[in-house]
Amino acid sequence: MIILLMGVQGSGKTTVGRALAEHLGWRFADADEFHPPENIAKMAAGIPLDDRDRAPWLRALRAEIDRSLADRSNLVLTCSALKERYRQRLLTDGVALVYLRGTRELIASRLESRAGHFAKLDLLNSQFADLEEPTNALTIDVSSSVGEIVKEITDCLRLP
Repeated sequence: MIILLMGVQGSGKTTVGRALAEHLGWRFADADEFHPPENIAKMAAGIPLDDRDRAPWLRALRAEIDRSLADRSNLVLTCSALKERYRQRLLTDGVALVYLRGTRELIASRLESRAGHFAKLDLLNSQFADLEEPTNALTIDVSSSVGEIVKEITDCLRLP
């Protein structure tokens, strides 16, 4: 099984994803690691990515999903997956979509205190503008603690 955690930057995808993977004893992968260097440079400069920028990234993520499913290895994968057409490229049987949802104010406050990440606060408006909230996902409010969020995900997906 693969759990795909999605949401805007600062929603806690990496933090929750690592905690969830550790809790379940599953492998963890962060979609940021699949970006080509050009994408990271653009985001670090405060330039939002367009669909052409995202195409090779989405192909790499889908390849990782297909590998994990073929190997029957459980995976927690984080990815913004802001648009429905991006999610359609990633979702298949064996992938559970979990949407980490938070208010703009909460996310902005987290980003203001975050250091060392290439995606800064100036990209948040474009993230929310691009966001097409999913209708086929388990939606989790990120205002709770990481432990509470992990528990809610595992309870809802009926995992240990």
